Amino acid sequence: MTNAQYGKLVAGLIAAWFVFTLTASGLYVFRSDFSRPAIPFALAGLTPIVVFAVWSAASKGFRQFTGSLDASILTLVQSWRIVGYAFLVLYAYGILPRVFALSAGWGDIFIGATAPFVALRLANPEHRRGFILWQGLGMLDLVLAVTFAATATLIDPHGIAPTALTVLPLSLIPTFAVPLLFILHIISIGQARRWPAQARSRVGQRAFSRAV
Repeated sequence: MTNAQYGKLVAGLIAAWFVFTLTASGLYVFRSDFSRPAIPFALAGLTPIVVFAVWSAASKGFRQFTGSLDASILTLVQSWRIVGYAFLVLYAYGILPRVFALSAGWGDIFIGATAPFVALRLANPEHRRGFILWQGLGMLDLVLAVTFAATATLIDPHGIAPTALTVLPLSLIPTFAVPLLFILHIISIGQARRWPAQARSRVGQRAFSRAV
């Protein structure tokens, strides 16, 4: 398959994934008060990441496709996370638990606010370490948000349960947006790890062309 074909296939899968999570949310498949393990909720968030990892490991063509994506654009997509301030607002109104809202809210605000700078200034071989560090922080923010959502009732048994995260419209965040953004972080880091070799290759090509 060509990169264009992979692009169409991936776009179709993402669209189908969104429709599935939207439909399942509308049917209250993911609804939980976290008084017991929320298995459907957890599977919805983990399955796309597992599928991506297996597909990447098994298919060279798919790895080439993800490697051809623009790291700057992938990073710029993360800027929408600035709307994480909504978690803080919902906490203020008693809809989301404090431990989740403060972590996810401020973490998303930081990542969303700095994403444009990282996309425009750090997405290149000269700033490889800083770029990878930022991507790692973005992944950590998502992991902590999910962890605090799942354990909020254990941390504060008498506090607010994160039930709102398991029904529409907020359910689309942990079941669709979070795994998708996590995957974009993985792709970006994978590209950055290859940047030094790519840079040396370009230098070699220029030197060869001048010699000829």
